[in-house]
Amino acid sequence: MASLPHIVLVHGAWHGAWCFSSLQSELDSRGIPSIAIDLPGHGASTAPLTDMHGDAQCVVDTLGVLRSRGIDNVVLVGHSYGGAVITQAASLDHSISHLVYIAAFTPEAGQSVISQTTLNVNETNLRDAMTTTGDGNFSIKPEFAKTVFYGCCTDAVASAAIARLSPQPIATFAQEVTGSPRDHIASTYVLCLRDNAVHPELQKTLATLCGSVITLDTDHSPFVSMVSQTAEILESIARSVS
Repeated sequence: MASLPHIVLVHGAWHGAWCFSSLQSELDSRGIPSIAIDLPGHGASTAPLTDMHGDAQCVVDTLGVLRSRGIDNVVLVGHSYGGAVITQAASLDHSISHLVYIAAFTPEAGQSVISQTTLNVNETNLRDAMTTTGDGNFSIKPEFAKTVFYGCCTDAVASAAIARLSPQPIATFAQEVTGSPRDHIASTYVLCLRDNAVHPELQKTLATLCGSVITLDTDHSPFVSMVSQTAEILESIARSVS
């Protein structure tokens, strides 16, 4: 029997690999191998912050390391801004078996996070939550973070996550991807109905660019608020491409 693919998890803006810890534990219990990447300057990464293309290259480099270990069957998962990152990475690395977008942006060639945001006429709370740091980065005001990212999570879980948020380069939202890998790679969109960061109505538009759509009645962070259900989705995809 063919081995199961690795789930490679790419976080969104302001986050790090840490946000997937509960999800990875659940995947472990199901026998599904996973790796979460710290994009440069996030989480435990000691590299400097970079742009969207640098983030995508980090993913490509990680996939190369996995191949050097004999791991060449990968389901690549992106959350929020991470959707742009995995799209660009998949435009450069053609070894990916499936792309999964969790409440994520799904740019086509020539599109960016910002250009896709303009598709939406409905405001979310994210704009009020962001503040510039004066060095080309955005940070999140802690008092807004639970409502925006973790609305369905407990206060304790949200507080622990908020303490680990880090700055995000403004430029990452405006940079365009160079390819449309969903033309040749199967894709799934996980749409979150209670999202206060990427509005559900916008997600419905973004989801039309993927091959299939699964809906969860939760906030922007289902890997924390609906861990078992998110793991079940990823397990199903992994087993279908093994």
